[in-house]
Amino acid sequence: MGDYAHRSPTVPAASPDAVAPELNHPAIRPDPNNTMDDRDQDSSVSDCESVVSAGHSGTAAQLPFAGAGLVELAEGDKAHRFIKEMFVSRLGALGPQVTVAAIHRSCSSSVAVKSRAQAFQVYSQAVQKKGGGDTANVRYAWYAASKEEVSNIFSYGFGHSGKPENTGLYGRGVYFAPDNLPLESIKVAPIDEDGLQHLLLCRVILGKSELVNFGSEQSHPSSEQYDSGMDNLSSPRRYIIWSTHMNTHILPKYVVSFRAPCCSRGSLSTLEKSRKPTSPWMPFQVLILELSKVLPPSDVNLISKYYKDHKGGKIPRHVLVRKVRQIAGDELLTRIIKSFRTKQSGA
Repeated sequence: MGDYAHRSPTVPAASPDAVAPELNHPAIRPDPNNTMDDRDQDSSVSDCESVVSAGHSGTAAQLPFAGAGLVELAEGDKAHRFIKEMFVSRLGALGPQVTVAAIHRSCSSSVAVKSRAQAFQVYSQAVQKKGGGDTANVRYAWYAASKEEVSNIFSYGFGHSGKPENTGLYGRGVYFAPDNLPLESIKVAPIDEDGLQHLLLCRVILGKSELVNFGSEQSHPSSEQYDSGMDNLSSPRRYIIWSTHMNTHILPKYVVSFRAPCCSRGSLSTLEKSRKPTSPWMPFQVLILELSKVLPPSDVNLISKYYKDHKGGKIPRHVLVRKVRQIAGDELLTRIIKSFRTKQSGA
């Protein structure tokens, strides 16, 4: 993991032991209050052999991403231990139910992969220089991918992953979850034929981020001062790397393959519901009507738009509920729902 903001655009050589200090940096330790930054030291493809699991022969049958330039980290490896602990510790109540099956590391020496790493380095330096600061704001972030997408991304880059570049939520780009919110990516991670889900741990150049509203059709920065997007500038749950930047501002580093219980998606829904007010007894149309009595028309119109999007299949229910929460606030929603249920029980 390189400090691309302070190094020349080359792929450096490293000793076979380089992976240990790489993961021992405080930026990657599993501190839930820490956001990994771009100050850690890189190690090159020359240390690949040092991280292959003991006992693996490297055959295609044993490595699910054969041909993608990935090697499996041994369970006793420091990198494996730190990443696993960081991942599981940040899943909250779901953590104890998740089993990490394997962690793979990017280890390709192909010309294309080296070129993308160099491009990432050059653009990191450019973003830093443009911003006039000490850093390009390079962060670690999670990306959900199918097994096939993992191989394509590490072999050919994000532009060839086969996934549509616009999910209809926050513009045309690649969406990531911050390193302390892997649960956001797990929600959309496909399950393969072996019952595994896969998250990529990538380095992303954020630079200066701008707020992107829900439903945006944006595909590039709105002006030269911005480099990326966020759904919330103070507490983001999504980083948006624009489609124009996907193969210069993203550097995939690791793949965490894990198995969650068959009810994991139900568990995720339960976790979501436990954090927000829901209204099983109150139709949304009635809720909107009640909200219209106290909220500004602009807020009511926005809530109505989200409701129509949900009815039209554009957004799932949990997104609708989250948006209503953000606009109306938990206190007001709780008061309205309690009032409604009281009236219903007395009828």
